[in-house]
Amino acid sequence: MQYDHILIRYGELALKGKNKKSFILQLQNNIREQLKPFPNATVKRTQGRMFVLLNGHDPEPVMEKCRNIFGIQSLSLAIKLQNDESEIKDGALWALENSTDVQTFKVSVKRINKDFPIRSQDMNQALGKHLLSNTTGYTVDVHQPDLELKVEIRFEATYITSSVVSGLGGLPVGTSGKTLLMLSGGIDSPVAGFLTMKRGVEIEAIHFHSPPFTSERAKQKVLDLAEKLTHYGSKVKVHVVPFTKLQQHIFREMPENYAMTIMRRMMLRISEQVCKQKSILSMTTGESLGQVASQTMESMNTINEVTNYPVLRPLVSMDKDDIIKFSRQINTYDISIRPYEDCCTIFVPKSPKTRPAREKVNAFESQAEFSELIDEAVNGIEEITLTGKQDIEKEFEDLF
Repeated sequence: MQYDHILIRYGELALKGKNKKSFILQLQNNIREQLKPFPNATVKRTQGRMFVLLNGHDPEPVMEKCRNIFGIQSLSLAIKLQNDESEIKDGALWALENSTDVQTFKVSVKRINKDFPIRSQDMNQALGKHLLSNTTGYTVDVHQPDLELKVEIRFEATYITSSVVSGLGGLPVGTSGKTLLMLSGGIDSPVAGFLTMKRGVEIEAIHFHSPPFTSERAKQKVLDLAEKLTHYGSKVKVHVVPFTKLQQHIFREMPENYAMTIMRRMMLRISEQVCKQKSILSMTTGESLGQVASQTMESMNTINEVTNYPVLRPLVSMDKDDIIKFSRQINTYDISIRPYEDCCTIFVPKSPKTRPAREKVNAFESQAEFSELIDEAVNGIEEITLTGKQDIEKEFEDLF
């Protein structure tokens, strides 16, 4: 006997009413996508539950993959048995004897299949008595047991689980539309992407690259961050914008203390064009209110003026320590702190305007021609699609 299934529990999905089915189908597709490195594993749905059939794969790496999929509230290794009292008793005994550091246990039977002839409470007592009669050193504790054996008697089979592992929760990526993530290479924007994906949003990313002032290693750093984000959803397309010419024009022609504000407005104009081309309905940034000069209320108001698209700011109320904790949890921190500059850290004014006025910015911009430079930047965009395969290949290399 062995654990041959992973039982998947939904959280928020169960509250989606008539849309519940489409959310669950998206979750099933996302799990299949993430489990491609395990070719024998299959994903099946039953009423109120989803199961991964391991079909001979080691359960631990499959469980680890599933833990990083949005829409899963919790998951458990499970034994699948026939709806037969004797077989269920054998399965419960095996699960108890193959658990470690257990002195006390509790049995919880859930009889979904009412055709099963033994009621839940009677089955609880029968299993408890069977376990105590066939083992030594264990006692029952219904309040704080070391181990809770959960037995679900369903229509197609009975499943026994002995532990519950938390998932990421949230909604399946792909159920809430798509956003364009402004990915800088710093600590904040990957976290913003992660939190947006948690609400079911699929992401594409846009990065502003200014060679020779920013290096190829800085660009690779951004691609590595995007690769990490594929672990929590599907593939991520990165739009790399050639930004040097436009950025030099800004810092040459505009007042120095307004250059940062105008640069951010140009980024939004370019991002909006990409959104229109790709039918993306919003943009996402890693901005946190009050963190730097471009993230004051006045700056956000002035920068936002150039677009009617929604700008999502999932970090807006978080402080830096919280953001760093998140970046460590999602394994982007070590990449983000690599010492390679991005376009937001070059040409930094000595005294950037923290309270820029819309009227002044519009007056400054009217004195220079930006439209051709914006079009040139958009037309020169390089698209790179990350699929997560780089890390998979590295995992296999590490095995040898």
